[in-house]
Amino acid sequence: MKRILLFLVCSLTLGALSATESGKGQGASYYNAGFPQVAKPLLLNEYKSNPANSSEVCYYLGNIYFEENNLDSAAYYFNIGTSAQPVSTLNTVGLIMMKMKSDMPGAENEIKNLLKIKGNKKNEALLISISRAYLVNGKLDKATEFQSMVKSLKPKSANGAVLLGDIRLAKNELGPACGSYETAILYDENCKEAYIKYARAYKNANPKLAISMLERLKQNQPDFLLADRELADIYYAQNNFEKAAELYEVYLKSGNSNVQDLTKYALTLFLNKNFEKSLEVANMGLQKAPRNPALNRLAMWNNIDLKRFEEGLKAADKFFNQTDKPDFTYLDYRYYGQALRETKQFDLSIQQFEIALKMDSTKTELWKDISDMYSDKGDLQNSINTYIKYMNSLSDDKKTADVKIALGKLYYSLGNSKDAGQDIKTNALLKADTIFAQVFSIEPTVYRGVFWRARTNSVLDPETSKGLAKPYYEQTVAIVEPKADSRYNSVLIECYSYLGYYFILQNDNLNSLAYWNKIIAIDPNNATAKKAMDGIQKVLNKTKK
Repeated sequence: MKRILLFLVCSLTLGALSATESGKGQGASYYNAGFPQVAKPLLLNEYKSNPANSSEVCYYLGNIYFEENNLDSAAYYFNIGTSAQPVSTLNTVGLIMMKMKSDMPGAENEIKNLLKIKGNKKNEALLISISRAYLVNGKLDKATEFQSMVKSLKPKSANGAVLLGDIRLAKNELGPACGSYETAILYDENCKEAYIKYARAYKNANPKLAISMLERLKQNQPDFLLADRELADIYYAQNNFEKAAELYEVYLKSGNSNVQDLTKYALTLFLNKNFEKSLEVANMGLQKAPRNPALNRLAMWNNIDLKRFEEGLKAADKFFNQTDKPDFTYLDYRYYGQALRETKQFDLSIQQFEIALKMDSTKTELWKDISDMYSDKGDLQNSINTYIKYMNSLSDDKKTADVKIALGKLYYSLGNSKDAGQDIKTNALLKADTIFAQVFSIEPTVYRGVFWRARTNSVLDPETSKGLAKPYYEQTVAIVEPKADSRYNSVLIECYSYLGYYFILQNDNLNSLAYWNKIIAIDPNNATAKKAMDGIQKVLNKTKK
């Protein structure tokens, strides 16, 4: 119920003003169409230009501030409206609407007295305003009672039909409510409010109907660009960001865009990956509201996605330290961390990624990013520890060969580190060998698991005297050779080189020569192979003598 009433408050209109009170200004027109925030600055300008003759403007401003729950300002304008010329009884209803919050019996007594005044029971605008006063205060039965009086007074009132739709919507009667809005359009095809409220009501429940109604409004009144904004909102909700961005751009041509509109447009462009344009629009908004958190966030995000990391860091500083009550998300820290990472500020970057993880512990992929940064700064032990946290966060079916081999390579790198002690290095290589064995068991027809086992064992046996790596290089050859694919030439050359050297150590020159010849077949100018073959040939020649 509260959500529906909030919707109604946010789109409250009094389009049924009498002939003497009907709005002629642009602000009133936008307000009556259901766009109070667009109307507000226009109404304020109208009031400043002619405060002595502004009863109607005060009534609209009072309602807008009431919708914003700014009750002091609402009372201020309603009170001025009761004394301005021409006198407007609607401002009196505005004050009664406020009184309903704290003193319903007293407010209802004032309504009774108001209706005793000659002509008021036949004043459509007054009856509608009373009905809406009850509606926004949650008194639906009383709102219905006064709507019925409007219908009796003027059976084909478009404004009365819109009011009935609002009451039905507050009762969660979506279909009947939209039926009332359609009736309002039947009575008056220029009733913008009915089109807009119909579309908003069906925005989530039936987007196609909402879009169709707004297209009708555009066809009927092509200059009413706020229809494009409504359409953009619907396409945005449907994740059609390209269409939404197109429509927001059309709407901005109206010249009535506010900070909220620019924020929506900038965000839509961002989601459509048009980072350059999104940044441009965000900067336009920041000229109007320099401390706006959403626009400062988009400035940071866009700069970082555009790989302008220094500018991104400046925007991040402004976002985190110079905005009004930002509601930080994990993405904010992830983006900030990324900019720090790209500028080689690894320690600070790691801190931001860790904060992001605290804000959303489900984003466990960030552990992998942190691991990579530890690796980039040469801290392999912390890189391994963090990567293990990442692996432990995964379900068993997600612990794929790709995931495991990355950990194995980290251990392999630690085993080759110049800074680590021998015991640490040996232990790391043994762990790497175990992990690469697991990789090979997962994908026995793929060479990489056994190939990395070969490399690891080669480091464990640096002189190759024990031939620890031999069986693994031989298995790699058995997998790769049949592929006859030049992409694997470097793998084969490494395998053949090890095996060729191993057989030299075993004084098995013929087998060794066979492997060096295989390298020459792949790379005729391979210097290592040529040198080895020359040496073997000299030994063979001496043997012949």
